[in-house]
Amino acid sequence: MNMQNRHHDIWPPGRPFSLDPSPHSVFHNLLAAARRHPDHTAIWYYGRTLSYAQLLDEVRSLAGYLHHRAGVRPDDRVAIYMQNAPQFIIAYYAIMAANAVIVPVNPMCRGAELAHILRDSGARAIVFGAELAPEIPADLDPAACIAVRYADYIPETPEIEPPAQILATPDAPRATPWLAAIAAGLTPPEHTRGPQDWCIIPYSSGTTGMPKGCLHTHASVNATIFAYPEWVGMEEGARVLATLPFCHVTGMQNSMNMPILAGATIHILTRWNAEAAARVIEAKRIGHWRSITTMMIDFLSLPEIETYDLSSLQGVGGGGAQMPEAVARKMARLIGLDYLEAYGLTETMAPSHMNPPQAPRPQCLGIPIFDVDSRIIDPETLEELGPNQPGEIIIHGPQVFQGYWQRPEETDAVFLDIDGKRFLRSGDIGYVDEQGYFYFTDRLKRMVNVSGLKVWPAEVEAILHGHPDIAEACIVADPDPRTGEAVRAVIVPAGSQTDLPVEPLTEWCRANMAAYKVPKRFEFRDALPRSGTGKVLWRTL
Repeated sequence: MNMQNRHHDIWPPGRPFSLDPSPHSVFHNLLAAARRHPDHTAIWYYGRTLSYAQLLDEVRSLAGYLHHRAGVRPDDRVAIYMQNAPQFIIAYYAIMAANAVIVPVNPMCRGAELAHILRDSGARAIVFGAELAPEIPADLDPAACIAVRYADYIPETPEIEPPAQILATPDAPRATPWLAAIAAGLTPPEHTRGPQDWCIIPYSSGTTGMPKGCLHTHASVNATIFAYPEWVGMEEGARVLATLPFCHVTGMQNSMNMPILAGATIHILTRWNAEAAARVIEAKRIGHWRSITTMMIDFLSLPEIETYDLSSLQGVGGGGAQMPEAVARKMARLIGLDYLEAYGLTETMAPSHMNPPQAPRPQCLGIPIFDVDSRIIDPETLEELGPNQPGEIIIHGPQVFQGYWQRPEETDAVFLDIDGKRFLRSGDIGYVDEQGYFYFTDRLKRMVNVSGLKVWPAEVEAILHGHPDIAEACIVADPDPRTGEAVRAVIVPAGSQTDLPVEPLTEWCRANMAAYKVPKRFEFRDALPRSGTGKVLWRTL
């Protein structure tokens, strides 16, 4: 057995090592589900339900509007700028039905970043939450701007109380109301897209500059859609809780596209609320839920969490940040399940690595999934490294993107050829053990260089988290005239403390880590800044 398939010894039992690629577009997944189960509930939204037949009807109506009124043609880009709601799913599949390309935009973005994405992608139309109307550029054609009111899909007597913010009905001038676009009843064009056609351009987070569009085909998007249920064993008609944002690839793939492939019911919460999640899991007998670490911490911290019946859960997992061991133990005790961690990028349309369900490891990225060849290389020499040697994670697989939208030089910079294969350079540092499990160490560009010595922030953070008076810590680099860079620790003290005595903390660090890793400066905060997916925004520090 060679180094590239050693993980086959811990492969999920009964699963093939390779999957045949889908011969169809992503839109075809909805068509197939609606044919199999037209009356099955596709979406549950605070008590309102849409069957697969109803979902497909509204998708076709919106696709007809985009084609006839907004002038959308094959390969045109159409943006979705809104929170999780039934209208997001309808818009997503309608754009594909109209043979166009989806451009998802995080609703946390504001005017300048939205304008950049619309301009960079050349979007012809946009579907947006009405509460975001002030952010929409004034020069867009009102016929190409469709305003969504979330309350339109919430019943008069909700089963779960929705957030007050989404019940508001703001005015959205210079836009076409969603219900008017659907009610127009226009016939959609013939769907002509295939596996190699453009499907979606999700934008990277922009932590290394302005956001870049990641161009994916229907084939690369379908690669992870089909991999998910095969890996975790999702059954036809399963019940899924959707709390991750659909605008990000993990929520999009795991909580929206995979359930549609499986003919499952998607239970949508527009805003994260731990109590609402617990109530939905209990009342609707949810089987599958993918979250992020911060959500699970909130969930398990509910004062009455042990009173809820969570026995229906069959699979719980996430990514974005490593799950603390203590939290994973509490979850396993309460729910009786392991938290399945995974690893993926916007450039890989969610996972390239997942923990095997029968043999997961904590704080581990997992193993390469179907048809993925992943290796560790020296980021400078590009030579392949052996087991337990930290280096850059590189990925070859069917889910890897085509490149950055209209950025050929940046695309060339992230790919390299090895053994006749095109590998994506992840920019992440990690290592692989003798069995084939991959572990994350840190971001390549986050390394702190102290007099030529490499300091990996995640390593120092892990040590600091062992201090009894530290709740959270983030390590960043400061310029230093003598050593080039110096280590700074941004710390959230435990309990009610607002800061910690620096001298004893420095002495503790010296006793627990190499001298060059000891922070030269300590900064104390009430909380660390985080992105919408729960990642610490270390660049802002």
